[in-house]
Parts: sequence; C-alpha cells; structure tokens
Amino acid sequence: MLVERTEYLELLKRFKDKDVIKVVTGIRRCGKSTLFALFIDYLEKNGVKKDQIIQINLEDAQYDFNNYKELYSYVNKKISSSKKYYVFLDEVQNVLDFQKAVDSLYIKKNVDVYITGSNAYLLSGELATLLSGRYIEIKMLPLSFKEFLSAFSNNFTKSRYEYFLEYMRYGGMPGNLAILMDNPNDLDTYLEGIFTTVVYKDIISRNNISDKMLLESILKFIFDSVGSAISTKKISDTLVSKGMPTSNHTVENYISAFLDSFLIYKAERYDVKGKNLLARDYKYYVVDPGLRSYLLGKKADRDMGHILENIVYLELLRRGYKVYVGKVDDLEVDFVAENRDGLKYYQVALSVRDEKVLERELKSLQRTKDHYPKFLLTLDMDLEADYNGITKINVIEWLLDEKKG
Repeated sequence: MLVERTEYLELLKRFKDKDVIKVVTGIRRCGKSTLFALFIDYLEKNGVKKDQIIQINLEDAQYDFNNYKELYSYVNKKISSSKKYYVFLDEVQNVLDFQKAVDSLYIKKNVDVYITGSNAYLLSGELATLLSGRYIEIKMLPLSFKEFLSAFSNNFTKSRYEYFLEYMRYGGMPGNLAILMDNPNDLDTYLEGIFTTVVYKDIISRNNISDKMLLESILKFIFDSVGSAISTKKISDTLVSKGMPTSNHTVENYISAFLDSFLIYKAERYDVKGKNLLARDYKYYVVDPGLRSYLLGKKADRDMGHILENIVYLELLRRGYKVYVGKVDDLEVDFVAENRDGLKYYQVALSVRDEKVLERELKSLQRTKDHYPKFLLTLDMDLEADYNGITKINVIEWLLDEKKG
C-alpha cells in the first residue's frame, strides 16, 4: 500500500539540483525510503537515466562499509562522467564518520546529494559544523490523517469518523495500512517490530544503555503522561517509589535519547503575555499514537482527549509551525503555533456540548488579549461556530483542510 507523501515529495522537487544537501530525518519506518523511491521515479520520468542514480541503503548487509572512505570510494567509482548524478544514502549514520563522505560528495559539481537518518545525531556535532548552511532538513513524520484516509479513497467502507477512531488507536505508520485492510490483529506484531528496532538500534546501542526495564518504565511514564506537564524529578520520584532506583540525571539522559530517536517530541511552555519561553515542566508528545497503544495496551484508550491533543500537535508540526504550550496567568492554552506570519492559538477538546466545558475551554483563549487567530478544535459534529473571535471547528475537518486554520 503506497501513499504518495505529496508535501515531502514537493519539497524534494523544489530543492532538486539546488546547492544544498537534502537531509530527510524521522523515526524508523515513517516512509523515508519510500519517499526516495517516489522521488527517483519522478527523476526517471523526467529524463534522468538509471545510471545517473546511485542509491545505497546502509541498513542492507550488502553495503558493509567499515568507514567513510570505503563509502566514498564505492560511490565515486560510479561517477564515471560529467553528467549529473543523484546520490541517495539511506540511514547514513550507520557509517563511521559518514559526514566526511557526504561532504566530499557534496563538493563535486555534478553530484546532488540526498541522505536520510533515524536519529537526531545525524545533524549534531561535526556534521552540523562541517555542513553549516549547506543542507536543508526535511522532518518526516508518520502519515497524517489526510494521508491515512487517502489510502481508502477508492473503497470507503466506513464513515470518516470511524476511520479517525482507527487512526487514533492504530496510528499512521505507513506499514499499518496493508495490515488494517487485511488483518488488524497483526498490528501489534508490526508495531512491536518498529518499537524494538528503535529501542535497540537507535537508543540502547547508540547510548550504551544496559537497563532495558528502566528504559521501558520511563518511556511508559511519558507515553501515559501525554499532554501533561512533567519534570524529570516527577518521573524519578515515581520510579523510586515503585522500587526502581534512578536519578534525575539518568531520567534526563534517557529522555534525550528518546528525543534523538524521534520517538517523542518536546513542547516548551510559552508565556503568552510576556512573549517568552518558560524553563521547566515541559510536555511530551508521542510520534505516533499506534506506538503508544502498543506499549500501554488497553490503558492507552482511557484518555482519548490527550490522544486527540497529540494528533493536533503532530499536525501543527507537519504544517511547519514551532509549537509551544501556552500559559496565560494561571490558565493554559493547549498550543501556541508560531511561523513567519505570527501566532495562532489552539484549544483541543473531545466535546464542548456541555456549557461548563465550553466555558472552561474558551477561558484561556479569551485571556490572551491579542488579535492573533484563535481556534477551538473538537470532535463535535456541529457546524462551525464563532465565540467573539474564537472559531470552533470539527477537528476532522481541520485535519483534512489546512485552509480551515
């Protein structure tokens, strides 16, 4: 089941032949290799010959390079003329000192370089220094609900609402789609494979972690606290109280590893009135609700409001915003989304049909006291409504139509 990742594909097309390295980052199995396949197909349909395309997946055992020199030598031997060559390196962080090979290829005038990686380490340290100003990063996420729904467009058997409930539970990892259509009972097995690979390859091995039980306990705490402000002290105190000795420093190191592997994302807190960031009690969101469901089991379904909030957070990232959690006096705005045009405020709730709930959800938005757009996103199927400049929108409609806010 192939979903065309149109927005990401358009970015690659836009930067084709530009004098920058194209770096696609994101959690394993979110579709980076498929994106390359779609782009290569585009190149071939637009006159690029097969021998001008060099593609290497460094997860494949046939490409067992000991160091960057072997990688560079292998690619360089295939560059046999002055024609334009397109070099694609998947999971390039698997090669020692890979950045030196990437830089050596980049400086060739007839080479256009594209790389992927499933760890933020890819753009840290020496690579960031070596290639400063010479790369663009395309941050890839699992399928949006719009992309998820598009896979069923030729054979809708349920309502959009029913598909959305499936998306909330099973998530948007691209490999989910064929399994959902065939046998949903196999989804946990598939998600377990992704989770295990991320944990062992991108977290435990890279960070020399020996205590897998502690790692899973910290991760479960974060997954179960999506949408709630938490601190490393709160996590460590909770684990210690359960007989699992740890420290704030250890928890902090584990969280950094989770962030680097794109398993979770951190939302900083933003003082709306002071227009500055606050330095503690961040919120964390999971890269995919399906992975959360896999790790937490039945417990995952008990807080649908925070799962909905998680989905909105990821969608705002997809739309190119920097996303913060807003603080207005003693109240909270779920999300403050910032781009070049300014700010937008979002409050997220399963339902606001109860007048008291509606009043509570509107209160923080009303307190912002500025003229930036304000939105209340809910699963209520009512028509859109306006509350003195605050627009209430059905969240499914919002996810399917970016123009709605």
